Amino acid sequence: MQKRKLGKNNLEVIALGFGCMGLSFGYGPAVDKKEGISLIRSAVERGVTFFDTAEVYGPLTNEELVGEALAPFREQVVIATKFGFDLASFPGLNSRPQHIKEVAEASLKRLKTDVIDLFYQHRVDPNVPIEDVAGAVKDLIREGKVKHFGLSEAGGKTIRRAHAVQPVTAVQSEYSLWTRDPEAEVLPTCEELGIGFVPWSPLGQGFLTGEVSATTTFDSATDLRATFPRFTPEARKANQAVVELLRAIAIRKNGTPAQIALAWLLAQKRWIVPIPGTRKLERLEENLGAVNIELTPGDLREIDAAYSKIKVQGARLSEEHMKLIDSAA
Repeated sequence: MQKRKLGKNNLEVIALGFGCMGLSFGYGPAVDKKEGISLIRSAVERGVTFFDTAEVYGPLTNEELVGEALAPFREQVVIATKFGFDLASFPGLNSRPQHIKEVAEASLKRLKTDVIDLFYQHRVDPNVPIEDVAGAVKDLIREGKVKHFGLSEAGGKTIRRAHAVQPVTAVQSEYSLWTRDPEAEVLPTCEELGIGFVPWSPLGQGFLTGEVSATTTFDSATDLRATFPRFTPEARKANQAVVELLRAIAIRKNGTPAQIALAWLLAQKRWIVPIPGTRKLERLEENLGAVNIELTPGDLREIDAAYSKIKVQGARLSEEHMKLIDSAA
């Protein structure tokens, strides 16, 4: 497995991380704890060194799962988690410095560790100056409780302001072939400042695998996709064109649509580290196979040209979730 470095702070990880959220939250009922632990440990055995979780996933239970699963391998892996939501008023935000420090202490206990490798602000809090947020994380780094600072779904202006107080190692935002928002402003900002980029939902919340059709059903009580405009039956039917594009390339490259989607991200920049998630061992192995697929400059031009003729239907998140996205240019 090839290694990549996030940011000028040189946080070294394997080219593909593992997004752990779906084991506990967001895509149906939580998996059995033993199954979740087994899958995470299987990822370690296959060379994965970068695991992503958050206080809000569950809430709390995903961090507990990740902490237990990775405890025997703690020195070999990088654990990223996040602060910034107010669990008592979810999806309300709270990035006040004192709250950040309280969350850090609680996350350390759940993760069974004495240091958080990468601590992201989960969503930018418009009520707290980003300089105060960066300052609070700087304090935690000085105390040895956190190693690296990250931002999630932050705009370019916010990234710059935070970075001036405490160097940002990584920015995490949704990015995939059908969600290309970061290309306009966030990726150029990261490149200029020497910040790594971590795409979440690199497989389009499962859609880009080709396993989701217009007739797939989502449980409105446990599956976030039930509320996302891009996942209405009509939008899914229209958006199959993106999957067909991936499928056509996959046939030629002897891969799968999911592998092409991940290989496309890996080919964008050397400092991009996607974090696909899954609940199945065979999907984990399929995802990891993406590092062996090389897309040439010609392949990338072909994909871009074909994609430019496709109009993706539906917003990527619900209106409520979209309101939490920082658009400070």
